[in-house]
Amino acid sequence: MSDPLFSVAEQVVLVSGGSRGIGRAIAKGFVERAATVIITGRNQTTLEETSQLLSTDGKNVEAIVCDVANASQIDGLVDKVIRQFGRIDTLVNVAGVNRRKAALDVSEDDYDYILDINLKGAFLLSRAVGAQMVREGSGSQVNIASLNTDRPLKNVLPYAMSKGGMENMTRGLALEWGPSGVRVNALAPGFILTDLTQKLWALESMQEWGMANTPQRRLGVPEDLVGTTLFLASAAAEFMTGQTLYVDGGFTAGWNWPIPVDGGQ
Repeated sequence: MSDPLFSVAEQVVLVSGGSRGIGRAIAKGFVERAATVIITGRNQTTLEETSQLLSTDGKNVEAIVCDVANASQIDGLVDKVIRQFGRIDTLVNVAGVNRRKAALDVSEDDYDYILDINLKGAFLLSRAVGAQMVREGSGSQVNIASLNTDRPLKNVLPYAMSKGGMENMTRGLALEWGPSGVRVNALAPGFILTDLTQKLWALESMQEWGMANTPQRRLGVPEDLVGTTLFLASAAAEFMTGQTLYVDGGFTAGWNWPIPVDGGQ
């Protein structure tokens, strides 16, 4: 039995970074619930492959190449979607990159590459879509934050900076657009197994650390983020804005330190 309170059917949903990993899982979740979905990314081949994979039961997934670090491409993307579909009901800002290096080894190119996509691009896309949503008087935006939003992980400082900025961007846009009926929230994933992180989490030391510090004793998968995203896009979350929800298996619940059960007494 379906509940219309949680329905996203007939929504027009734009997912940046929707060709792989978390973005693809979220796009698939919307498609399976009768939304019209547009995915973006930088690679035409990957986008087309994902579009064909997700298109089902007569429901086509539109794939549009867009590098969110390029402002002109963002404007063209939003204009094209609105011309074709008339509106955008939900934006999911997923596109993101990382280069794992110590701060002293981070080059200016590394910094610009990460911040231009993760924060500048997210802001420009939010703003372009937000202008249409404000005119319409409704809409939901979901930004993908990170555990680094709560506290930075070692040797990924530009990435952590970008995700810290994502939370304040979410709050600031919620303040500005709330009176116009537009909601802006963020979702902060825990450690998620994707194509880009499989090699890292294949290391035994990383697996032991991840399991020890995640109360649910497992790493996440992209599908773990679908339900929360659908909730934030639905009428069930209509009085929620400016929030960052952690979907992390309990990682940020507290410090899991190796104290003996008897307290060391």
